[in-house]
Amino acid sequence: MTRRWRPDFELDLLGSLGPLRRGRGDPTLRIDPELGICWRTGTTADGPATMAIRRSPDGGVEATGWGPGAPIMLDGLPALLGAADDDTGFVAHHPLIEETRRRLPNLRLGATGRVWDILLPAVLEQKVTGVEARRSWRELCWRFGTRAPGPPDMPKMWVPPTPAAVRAIPDWEWHRAGVDSARRRALLASAAVAHRLERAAVLGGTAGRELLRLVPGIGVWTAAEVAQRAWGDPDAVSVGDFHIPSVVGWALLGRPLDDAGMLAVLAPYAPQRQRAVRYIEASGFRRPRFGPRFAAKDYRAM
Repeated sequence: MTRRWRPDFELDLLGSLGPLRRGRGDPTLRIDPELGICWRTGTTADGPATMAIRRSPDGGVEATGWGPGAPIMLDGLPALLGAADDDTGFVAHHPLIEETRRRLPNLRLGATGRVWDILLPAVLEQKVTGVEARRSWRELCWRFGTRAPGPPDMPKMWVPPTPAAVRAIPDWEWHRAGVDSARRRALLASAAVAHRLERAAVLGGTAGRELLRLVPGIGVWTAAEVAQRAWGDPDAVSVGDFHIPSVVGWALLGRPLDDAGMLAVLAPYAPQRQRAVRYIEASGFRRPRFGPRFAAKDYRAM
């Protein structure tokens, strides 16, 4: 199945899909900048699906889908690339954000419309390094996901494990994938009510985040990470993140901040605080480094 769509804004295809990628080795999202093709897999209410997205010569987008869930995934193409995003009322209060917005006037917050595929890797990222979380994500997809449908020449990719597949994972396999007991419990609790959690993307905003937080083990940070990607929430700030408060502080004030300080600095941007953070991230700013990086733990050896 193929869908063609022409946005009424200048589209940054790779920039729109970048926040969905969990590291370079993500088995569910492949970005080929040379060919300008993005491959994305996912679960849907109708089953697994793969979608290949590329720019068309007329300035639009062409997407081809495979698998039983392809119609659903193709229907969500415009929202995925930011068509539903609205930055009306956003005002830059800091020079860096103002300059980045001038340079990237078409930065868009995309929405996958699917909670489960975002929630699973977000929980894996709780209180661990990115290296640990991405390794666990890859191993769970390889062993408990399914091979992605598609043409013979597509990259070797996997569809994320379904809620049922997650609930069936034996204890020793969680250990083998490097997932500790706290994250495992949060994932099992989420999988048990996954069909209800999809409503969070319909509710959106604070209501959607509050619905996610009803699940034990899903806190403010995880709910925000899901909201940013599943429904393009422009105000969902990742409070509790190890890096973001410091990055925001150095970028806007020239000094590190904690969560409370970050929220105070971002207060003028409400209800689009996350959009301000995205501009900071898109600016290319890097905070100073003063010491060794946080050492990753290997839970498989514990």
